[in-house]
Amino acid sequence: MKDRLDHKELEERISKFWSDNDIYKFNEDSKAEVYSIDTPPPTISGLIHLGHAFSYSQADFVARYKRMKGFNVFYPFGFDNNGIPTELLVEKIHNTTAEKEGREKFVQLVESETKNFEKMYKEVWRSIGISVDWSLLYTTIGKKAQRTSQLSFVELNKMGRAYRKELPTIWCPKEGTALSQMELKDKVLKSKFVTIRFSDDIVIATTRPELIPACVAIIVNPQDQKNRHLIGKKVKVPIFGQEVKVIGDDRVDPAKGTGVVMCCTFGDLTDIEWYKAYNLDLRIVIDKHGRMLPEYFQGKKVRETREFIINDLKEKGYVLAGRR
Repeated sequence: MKDRLDHKELEERISKFWSDNDIYKFNEDSKAEVYSIDTPPPTISGLIHLGHAFSYSQADFVARYKRMKGFNVFYPFGFDNNGIPTELLVEKIHNTTAEKEGREKFVQLVESETKNFEKMYKEVWRSIGISVDWSLLYTTIGKKAQRTSQLSFVELNKMGRAYRKELPTIWCPKEGTALSQMELKDKVLKSKFVTIRFSDDIVIATTRPELIPACVAIIVNPQDQKNRHLIGKKVKVPIFGQEVKVIGDDRVDPAKGTGVVMCCTFGDLTDIEWYKAYNLDLRIVIDKHGRMLPEYFQGKKVRETREFIINDLKEKGYVLAGRR
């Protein structure tokens, strides 16, 4: 024996032995009870960090334990190269966008670029010794995954669970795509309440004055002594002039602002709930590129419009000074 243990040589030798002898390959002919492990495939979004190794090591502990208990362990591995993080990575590397390249060309670019990352990722997982069946390796952009997804959709359609409907979604104007909530991060930003006079008795404090053209209703809490008399009234929206009705709903916080809220399609999740509950009009005022649609805004992006409309509201006498 050597005077000192060469752990790198030992690990490499053992890893090669596992691979050459298919130690962790799933045996389709085995009569043993199957234990299946479905781990979320790591996203191809850059370099691997310690959290990756930690999370997959936990699943590997279970896999090894079940094998020792006599189970036939089904433990595939894959790479998620079909999402926003991968798209952003490829765009950054090649200094381009999916919109510029076109769908087919960009998909080819992603497939080509991610192969290098997949090779690196696989080597890292292999080096830490996780006992997956590498013969079952898959990618979420691969033909098999696409085919499986398509078959699943066809099945859902036959069951009557797939339908087409115009509904609000979370949208990224930069990437030109819908987003899931998992891809969002909360961020605290400074803002201010702007107190706007809609009429002599309807005053609203809002942080989103740029959404006034999307206002489809005004909501007050029916338990609010100072505002409940407004329910049923109709009023015209400043500058844009659409007539909206005052509705009573318990979801309004009487202590926030003036206790009177404008419902816009769409400022937040509560707006969506009110839109559905009261069958309100749909007023789309922002395009898919993040620019305001009404001519009033002169094609400005959302972030540019806030001060623009606040100044105009002030000049026209709609902003009440000294109130929040």
